[in-house]
Amino acid sequence: MAKGIHTELTFERAIEESLLEFGGYTKGQSIDFDVQSGLFPSYITDFLKNSQPKAWTKLVNIHKDDVEQKVIQRLIKEIDLRGILDVIRKGFTDFGVKFQMAYFKPESSLNPEAEELYQSNHLSVTRQLFYERNGRNSIDMVLSINGLPIATIELKNQFSGQSVDNAKKQYVYDREPNEPIFLFKKRSLVHFAVDADEAFMTTKLDGKHTRYLPFNLGFNNGAGNPPNKNGYRTSYLWEHVWTKDSFMDIIGKFLHLSVEEFELNGVKKKKETVIFPRFHQMQVVRKATEDARLNGAGKNYLIQHSAGSGKSNSIAWLSYRLSSLHDNNDNRIFDSVIVITDRKVLDSQLQNTIYQFEHKEGVVQKIDKNSQQLADAITTGSNIIITTLQKFPFILEKIGEIPSRKYAVIIDEAHSSQGGEATKKMKEVLSAKSLEDAEKDEAYSGLEEDAEDEIRKSMLARGKQDNLSFFGFTATPKPKTVEVFGTKGVNGKPEPFHLYSMKQAIEEGFILDVLKNYTTYKTYFKLSKEIEDDPKVNKKKASRAIGRFMSLHPHNLAQKTEVMVEHFRQVASKKIGGKAKAMVVSSSRLHAVRYKEEFDKYIKEKGYTDIKTVVAFSGKVIYSNALEGITEVELNGFAEKQLPKKFATDSYQLLLVADKYQTGFDQPLLHTMYVDKKLSGVKAVQTLSRLNRMYAGKEDTFVLDFANDTESILESFQPYYELTSIKENSDPNHLYDLKSQIENSKIIWESEVDNFCNVYFKSAKSLSVSEQGKLNSYIDPAIERFKALPKEASKEIVIGTEVTQEDLKNTLQVFTRTYSFLTQIMPFSDVDLEKLFTYTKFLIKKLPRTSENEKFKLGDEVSLEYYRLQKISEQNIVMEDHEVYELEGGGAAGIRMSHEEETALSEIINVLNKKFGTEFSTGDKLFFDQIEEELVIHDGLKEQAQNNPIENFKFGFDDLFMDKLIARMEQNQDIFAKMMDDKEFGGIVKSYMLKKVYNRLNQLV
Repeated sequence: MAKGIHTELTFERAIEESLLEFGGYTKGQSIDFDVQSGLFPSYITDFLKNSQPKAWTKLVNIHKDDVEQKVIQRLIKEIDLRGILDVIRKGFTDFGVKFQMAYFKPESSLNPEAEELYQSNHLSVTRQLFYERNGRNSIDMVLSINGLPIATIELKNQFSGQSVDNAKKQYVYDREPNEPIFLFKKRSLVHFAVDADEAFMTTKLDGKHTRYLPFNLGFNNGAGNPPNKNGYRTSYLWEHVWTKDSFMDIIGKFLHLSVEEFELNGVKKKKETVIFPRFHQMQVVRKATEDARLNGAGKNYLIQHSAGSGKSNSIAWLSYRLSSLHDNNDNRIFDSVIVITDRKVLDSQLQNTIYQFEHKEGVVQKIDKNSQQLADAITTGSNIIITTLQKFPFILEKIGEIPSRKYAVIIDEAHSSQGGEATKKMKEVLSAKSLEDAEKDEAYSGLEEDAEDEIRKSMLARGKQDNLSFFGFTATPKPKTVEVFGTKGVNGKPEPFHLYSMKQAIEEGFILDVLKNYTTYKTYFKLSKEIEDDPKVNKKKASRAIGRFMSLHPHNLAQKTEVMVEHFRQVASKKIGGKAKAMVVSSSRLHAVRYKEEFDKYIKEKGYTDIKTVVAFSGKVIYSNALEGITEVELNGFAEKQLPKKFATDSYQLLLVADKYQTGFDQPLLHTMYVDKKLSGVKAVQTLSRLNRMYAGKEDTFVLDFANDTESILESFQPYYELTSIKENSDPNHLYDLKSQIENSKIIWESEVDNFCNVYFKSAKSLSVSEQGKLNSYIDPAIERFKALPKEASKEIVIGTEVTQEDLKNTLQVFTRTYSFLTQIMPFSDVDLEKLFTYTKFLIKKLPRTSENEKFKLGDEVSLEYYRLQKISEQNIVMEDHEVYELEGGGAAGIRMSHEEETALSEIINVLNKKFGTEFSTGDKLFFDQIEEELVIHDGLKEQAQNNPIENFKFGFDDLFMDKLIARMEQNQDIFAKMMDDKEFGGIVKSYMLKKVYNRLNQLV
């Protein structure tokens, strides 16, 4: 075998050869790259000369011998001003001479010249590109269009001992984002980390805050890539995605800049994100478009994409494609594209995205007046029409009246968050019944029909319309919907046209697995008793007992209320750094009202001030305590439309619902759900999925179900979930068996565990760089001992036999999962278990992979910090000895920390809470702490602070502070929103931070 056959360079060569031979690329040379400008100047000027000779001649007459230098200088200015994507699409002008920087494939063959210009594009692939101004680092591969770098690629080959994780780390630690070629939106637009099996990408290099997204095909409806009998699992990248036609298509019709605007104290700032499609988004848009091009109008497309799939972008891209789609005879396939949604965010997103492609107003027409406006738009054939779900029957009627025109109707997730309001209005239109009659028909019918059913019924009632193609996006299609709108599969049965499963979304880290900690009350009660009664588990006395509700059987609302309130306060509320919220799902509107009364009564009797409820239901509820009826608004004390925003604040922790908000409601801080209603089928999936949204610091979810069994819930999830794991029972003492097995392996040493935890739980302040280094130093010896174990896996662990890497890794994972699950039932008081859990949780992240099928997990610095804060606030964690130290004011127990230090840490939170009546917790300090640390380590800011009075330092500080604030907005949306909405509040925070950072940089603190 030839030497080096399995090296990284061999992998590079294979990709390069494919792109050169089949991909439409030419070979680029690193020597042609200008490090200072981050461009290939000669490739740019060659393209301009060859594709636009007349324009070039004009400039030669103006600039003479300096023409090439002057053109490049002008191009750089335009790119710096507008961004490279805008310049690629719209070109640039120099001395009145207009140049295009790329030509995109024409929609039809009516203009042969357009096809010739498209072929003039010069795509180059450059290996080992040296890019640094002051160094000799190189990038494995760069893809460029007409001299403009578009994609950088770091490649790793497992045969050489490295994986895609090493490629990601290389970008994070060895690539300086300020190098010209990496400048966000001004040069390379996407960065790929690739090995033989998996691919990831990011559109912004941002040091340790860089966020990678998977760019994989998916395998067995999960993450990763399928085996490739002809070569590498990732060969689809260079054989399909990066080829000329595909890559130009991505740049022309997918890539776009998402912009969010904010204002603080008169300073306007933008958060910009370059959006590159994930693989499933690109695939569904292309697949649906090509099918429509071949088959014309009159076909149905059911697209089953899970939550977390990025449906908004998929719909925007598909809308634009369909609106300009032509068949082989150069005829338009659709006269209009009608997008039906109840999400306001999709409206603006659709308009902004398509404006970047077309750069002209009026392509998207929003219907915000009446049915006549909609009728006119349909009749005149407006390109893209966006309207609401309620108008669907009217749209069908109008389309049927104009058979000569063809329409694509795209429906966004047909499940309203407003508890059937859209369905009632649709029923009223379809059946001519009053709203009251529709409500009566729906109430307690048990049929749980929603807008999806009404869409299906109305389409069936009108029969097939040959001038209409229907594209329905949903995460949870009902069986009847699949039957009516599905595409026949190889077995002859209907199935979705395209699938991005819940399983894949979970494994790729876009949503959480809500069944992981699903518990029936029977199991909850049994485990609670075992934990409470078992002297071994409770050998060290808990600082707080769960309370007498353990012995209650929930016969009535009052007892269930006690169970839920106490569980939330003592367990659930500590999650997500103390920001977690819960939803109570009740069986009827009357139950929701009664629960509201019981919860408020119990909370008041107990004198709890850290928990407050809000209720959601439609209409009026009449019962003995309110004969004239009572509404949601009367119980809550604010308008119905304000509820989502109110619940998002720190003022409310528990949302009590009756059907309303069980579907389509996105609140990432929802962590726990208490279910007191029979659920089945799609309704069960939609309801429990309210918990699955990701949030910084949110690591898991918890469901306590009073009304259903695990079998029925699992049966409901199975068609969408592709997983079969609900844990019904766990023996608390099993933790000690697992602990013994871990200790017997001699891999984890107690001294290293203690040292790790001493550093990790030292204080609530963010860990410093040196402290994070220490944490690694206490884990790395265990990693080396682990590597010395044999790799071969045995089928089961037998105590006394030699343990393998796979055996031990499995034991560690089972231990952490079981411990995490049982602490959702009640807080443990065994410090040794807590310390081992904390250590193994981070040890697992660093263990080498033992199987190619092992699922990846993206790290989250914020999760680490939130988890630490959570444990500091809730546990008796004593690291150096077994004495317990109580902080003044009832703070966290077991942590050595002076009162003065705690005051300093909480200073800003205390000031804000007193002055503005906010309820920010000590956990919220993390938000300010991390911004402060980032400002302090900023080289430019340090120099300014040491050479200027604070009055002058303020000018440089203000812009950077705003940038850091926006960068971390998703970490703490409550504080961020408050700073944006309240100028005085934002001013105090900025002033405080200015002084703190200035003093630290001048070593006065």
